[in-house]
Amino acid sequence: MALRQDDGPALPLYLSEPGRAVADYGLYLAARPLMGRLPRGDGHSVLVLPGLLADDVSTRTLRVVLRKLGYDVHGWGLGRNIGPTAACVKGTGDLLHNLNDSSGRPVTVIGWSLGGIFARDLARRSPDSVRQVITLGSPFRLARQSQSRATKVFDRFSHLHVEHRTLPLESEDLPLTVPATSIYSHFDGIVHWQTCLNTPGEDCENIAVMASHLGLGHHPASIWAVADRLAQPEGTWKPFKAPLFLRPAFPKPAQPAAAGPLTAETSAA
Repeated sequence: MALRQDDGPALPLYLSEPGRAVADYGLYLAARPLMGRLPRGDGHSVLVLPGLLADDVSTRTLRVVLRKLGYDVHGWGLGRNIGPTAACVKGTGDLLHNLNDSSGRPVTVIGWSLGGIFARDLARRSPDSVRQVITLGSPFRLARQSQSRATKVFDRFSHLHVEHRTLPLESEDLPLTVPATSIYSHFDGIVHWQTCLNTPGEDCENIAVMASHLGLGHHPASIWAVADRLAQPEGTWKPFKAPLFLRPAFPKPAQPAAAGPLTAETSAA
């Protein structure tokens, strides 16, 4: 039976996440000889935020690749991500402003899963400090708790959270004022892929890859898409176009469905 938009990912996708994430890392290792062909940019500052229950170890591969491309890359340095605690909210804001002040230039913020929701929050609070936002499997359009298989884990730490928002997390009426790219997968086993979609616009798009949720940070197609978006000159924007030899790795992006009604407290992956 086909999944409805309000369903979470299919159980086989969820159960196979760890194994598929390992396979995605194997693809990364196999693709390392091609890393020299990655697009290069101007070396601006990049802040990378991890997903739920993850820390900077989870984003190390991505940060190493981007650092080799010449970017001033930083992890978040706040330990495990257990949601919007006081330390998280203040810490991410301080990190952004410190990087912005030290470089004198806006910062690209990359967030994986829950980290992407935080990245979009930063862009709304401090748009002058953010150059662009790139999210990896981030369910920022979550409309129902059933759309995420991480809801119970997120709720386990809710007593420590200082921010409690109603669902849907975002609507089409609240677009970001900075360029935004969502990298997502139809094979995501943690969150429903439709919850990860931007409403496409002049400087806003979705890029589909064939990765697991837990592999989005090191899958070769994800890394290429991130590098391509970072390489755009500041103040300019062109839609993503995969190189010919990688086009099979990028399925045609889907269009977002309308967000559901306000129904419950915030839960996210």
